[in-house]
Amino acid sequence: MRSLLVFLYLSLVWTKGAGASDPALPFMEYLDNDHLVCLKWGFDKMQGSITFKLVVNTTGWVGFGLSPNGGMKGSDIVIGGFGPSGNYFTDLHATGNSMPIVDKQQSYTLLSLTESQGQTIMTFWRSIQSCDDEDLHITDKPIKLIYSYGTTDEIAYHKSRRGTKEVNLLNYMPRTTLPNLKYLTVKVDNITIPPNRTYYHCKVMKFPKLNQKHHIYQIEPVIEHLDIVHHMLLYKCPSFVTQPYDNQCYMGDVGDYCFGVVAAWGVGGGVLELPENVGIPVGGDESDTFYRLEIHYNNPVKEPGRTDSSGLRLHYTDQLRQHDVGTLTTGVMPFEYINYKIPPRATQFHTYGVCNTTLFSQLIDPVPDLQVFSVLLHTHLAGRKVRVGHFRNGKQIDFLSLNENYNFDIQETENLGNIKTIKPGDDIVVECTYNTADRTGFTKIGLASTDEMCLAFLLFYPAVNIHSCTSHPNVTTLSMDTSNQ
Repeated sequence: MRSLLVFLYLSLVWTKGAGASDPALPFMEYLDNDHLVCLKWGFDKMQGSITFKLVVNTTGWVGFGLSPNGGMKGSDIVIGGFGPSGNYFTDLHATGNSMPIVDKQQSYTLLSLTESQGQTIMTFWRSIQSCDDEDLHITDKPIKLIYSYGTTDEIAYHKSRRGTKEVNLLNYMPRTTLPNLKYLTVKVDNITIPPNRTYYHCKVMKFPKLNQKHHIYQIEPVIEHLDIVHHMLLYKCPSFVTQPYDNQCYMGDVGDYCFGVVAAWGVGGGVLELPENVGIPVGGDESDTFYRLEIHYNNPVKEPGRTDSSGLRLHYTDQLRQHDVGTLTTGVMPFEYINYKIPPRATQFHTYGVCNTTLFSQLIDPVPDLQVFSVLLHTHLAGRKVRVGHFRNGKQIDFLSLNENYNFDIQETENLGNIKTIKPGDDIVVECTYNTADRTGFTKIGLASTDEMCLAFLLFYPAVNIHSCTSHPNVTTLSMDTSNQ
């Protein structure tokens, strides 16, 4: 790896929060309307495994399965319980509406099975992609989950104690149902896009006053023209930003100092709904805070006369969640003055940005563990791969995120399958791989779509007063020989 000058850019934003509860199984759904059957789960895409915990209000047998259509036929099922002779657990499949058949290969592994206070709790895991023909594959598409249970340990017909529910296990979005739905609309109003390939527009504003603290739980993009809106960022401003403006970005205005990311959207992304135990704080003591909406417009044909009124809808509630959410920007400092250039005709050129969290203690004390639950990766057109490595004591322990087939047109915030814990002193290394084989000139780090970026936005709790930790390569000693890239 080429020489790096780890120049950390640390910025401040005041928030607060608390710790994590069940990091291995962050997702939960009740499978029935009476809340008698609860499923918790988590997964590790890098390891290719998924873990389930089924909690059922019964002291009899319990069954859980994956179904192609919500019925028994073709289903992949496990049945277990805690009987007079101890626990039992079996991997089965159904050929019809009859007793399931035991699989030749037992692809599910029981981790624990207990019975307590009228509940049976069964925890087990399997591979996401099973090699067993009698199992169903788990994909990033919604799948029908089925359940059934008995009142005794004699496995017999379940009668009405059964049901089905469709859930996307690998790309889960909780369904929040709140009374008196409220939202803030943060958008530009019929601005004119100049006939330039790249244009950044910034609007600095205050939100409507909320006297009490609230939590934003859902971020909804409102895009008027999908063909030109490339990405949007909503930043929180420092206290010395006290005046609104609505103009081109990075022209020397005081709002250029607003860099505390509150919300982010990239081309191809959809609605982001936060987990049910976290929210982005807004209002209360910070009701006079200004925010900056930044929209990157990509107008490759330089079409004149285009106007736009895009932005974000921030759904919020006064029912406060357990934790305040923060966003940590990591990767390569995205400023043009760095003079870092990616050479042409390179099929695999690697760029690295390092976040050294040992410096956090210079700004906050104590430094809590940061619980990362979602990641948004961002490069421009030459980006092909993005990896976010997690290092502790000089050794890599995990990937916080990994995309080996990065698609510029699909930039979605990824819900991680389990909570990733960043401890004080850990290093976060963002590696971006670029392909410039079709380019004849150098590609610089910068704002235009034809320039490049290398960023990973980490959503975490508890929120702290640090929101950016980026670096840049040492361009004074960096060799531009691409023969070994």
